[in-house]
Amino acid sequence: MKKQLQDIKAPISAELEEFEKHFRDSVRSRVALLDKIMHYIVHRKGKQMRPIFVLLSARMCGEITPKSYTAASLVELLHTATLVHDDVVDDAHERRGMFSINALWKNKIAVLVGDYLLSRGLLVALDNGAYDILQIMSRAVRDMSEGELLQIEKARRLDITEEVYFDIIGKKTASLIAASCAAGAASVTDDKEMIERFYKFGETIGIAFQIKDDLFDYGDADVGKPRAIDIAEKKMTLPLIYTLQNVDSSKRKDLIRTVEKYNKDKTKVRELIKQVHQSGGIRYAEQVMESYVQKALALVDEIPASAATTSMKDLIEFVIDRKT
Repeated sequence: MKKQLQDIKAPISAELEEFEKHFRDSVRSRVALLDKIMHYIVHRKGKQMRPIFVLLSARMCGEITPKSYTAASLVELLHTATLVHDDVVDDAHERRGMFSINALWKNKIAVLVGDYLLSRGLLVALDNGAYDILQIMSRAVRDMSEGELLQIEKARRLDITEEVYFDIIGKKTASLIAASCAAGAASVTDDKEMIERFYKFGETIGIAFQIKDDLFDYGDADVGKPRAIDIAEKKMTLPLIYTLQNVDSSKRKDLIRTVEKYNKDKTKVRELIKQVHQSGGIRYAEQVMESYVQKALALVDEIPASAATTSMKDLIEFVIDRKT
C-alpha cells in the first residue's frame, strides 16, 4: 500500500515541527512590508520535500542535531528564493495555487525578497558556524544557475542530446535535492564518504524527479501547470529527444519546426505530443526514470535498516508516483 506524505514524515514529525520554528525565526524582519511578505511565504508552504530529505538523511546517519535544523532552514531559504526569482523571470502569477509574490507586490519587490531570502540563508549558516553546509548549498546554487542558463542556450539552437539533457537536469533540479541529502548527512557526521554517498543518492532521485516532471507535459492529467508548457518554452526534454532520434529525417524536421515556430499552435502541438507517444518517447522516458529509481533504492539499501530508511524508500515512491 502506497504511503501518504503524513505517514512518510512520521519518524521525523517532531523534528519537522522544530524546523518550522527555526524557519519562521530565520525570515523575521523589522521592516513591516518585508515581515508581511515573509508571513505570506511561511503560510503558503508546499510539501517541504527538501527539508524532509535533509532530516531523513540526517536520521539515517545518526541523531538529528541543531546543525540539522540549520541545514534544513538553509535549504528551504535558498529554494524559496529561487522560486520567487523564477516567478519574476517567468512572469508567473501563481505558485502552489496562490498568488506569486510578484503578482501581489510587483517585480521589483519580488526580486528584493528573493535577495533577502538568499542573504538570510547565508547568515543562518554563518551564524551557526555551518561552513561545510554552506559550501554544499553554494555549490547547488551555482549548479542550478548554470543548468538554467545551459537550457536557455540550447533552447535557442534546439540541438540537445541526451548527454546535454542529463547535464541540464543534473544541475537544474537534481543538484538541490543532492545538496539537501548531503547537507543532512553532513549535519550529523564528518564521514566524507558517507556525505558523498548521500549526495549521489539525492542526485539520482533528483534526476528521476525531473523526468517525472517532464512526463507531465505530455500527459492528460491536471498537474497544476499548463500542459505542453515545456514545448511552448522550447525545452527539449527526454520524451521529445528520444522521438527526434527515432523518426525519419522528414518527420524530425516537422517536429523541430513545430517546436521552433508553432510551439503555441494547439493543433500542431497536439500532433507533436501524439507523435511522441507513438514513437515510444513516453515509454522510454518512464524506463529511464525507473532505472534511476532503482539506483536510488539500491543506495538506500547500503544504509542499515531503520524507520528512517523505510520512510526514505516510501518518499522515493511518493515522489515518482505524485500527480503534481
